Amino acid sequence: GDSSLRSFVTVQGTLSMYSIYSYGTEEQKKKWLPRLAKAEAIGCFALTEPDHGSDPAGMVTTAREDSGAFVLNGSKMWITNGAIADVAIVWAKLDGEVQGFLVEKGTPGFTALEQKHKLSLRASHTGELYFNDCRIPLENRLPKAVGLKAALSILNEARFGISFGVVGAAINCFETALEYAKGRTQFDRPIAGFQIQQERFAEMATEITKAQLLCIRLAQLKDTGTLRPAQVSLAKRNNCMQALQIARMARQILGANGISLEYPVMRHLCNLETVVTYEGTHDIHTLAIGREVTGISAFK
Repeated sequence: GDSSLRSFVTVQGTLSMYSIYSYGTEEQKKKWLPRLAKAEAIGCFALTEPDHGSDPAGMVTTAREDSGAFVLNGSKMWITNGAIADVAIVWAKLDGEVQGFLVEKGTPGFTALEQKHKLSLRASHTGELYFNDCRIPLENRLPKAVGLKAALSILNEARFGISFGVVGAAINCFETALEYAKGRTQFDRPIAGFQIQQERFAEMATEITKAQLLCIRLAQLKDTGTLRPAQVSLAKRNNCMQALQIARMARQILGANGISLEYPVMRHLCNLETVVTYEGTHDIHTLAIGREVTGISAFK
């Protein structure tokens, strides 16, 4: 597995489809959901801007109504699937309020460029989107996607899946390191027999199990309709960071071979450096949990 592929699935199935499912019209759902579900069309979710990441409320992309159309101006950055998407879920301010819009590939005034020179999520298409007097039909507005809360609710669904996905990367690192350590002999015995390595394996096994239990609990809460955003933040924050730490420990166990593409560990490590950051950084989720616990917001 690879976090690039999981990122594609998250954006396609959650950020794109769930946006239309939750906030779109029946016509929009009929037009896009079957095609997106079959991957006959690709979607993307355009919220992040060059100068506005953790504070999306500060976005400067705008929409205005003009002669029976909406006109969009602005730019978005770090958009997974952005350069290959057939439809973009674009968030822009209409009369000062954040709202969602559907912008189709090939629309005049809409440009999507591939972001290059990445050292992480290299198998993922990441795009920069530009809107220069981009005119879209009035019916391309997501009528129920009004306010930043709508965008954040979609992100919360994606974070739920990410909390599960990173556990898979952690398990792959653990299993790779374990197989390697059992077969690698130094000082006339397998390195898996050394105390320092066994401590690492014990730590990895413990953190993977804890992450799995968090995922199970999240799913139970979601099934009963009682899952709160801060609980998702807790799982996303913990599982992403622990997966990254497990990848680092696995890299140490493999020694110099840990940086070789013959093994998946370094690829996972580089990918997880991104996953810790996107869909809400580690620090932002820390503050979200702190606000839930104390009742006091550190954001303002």
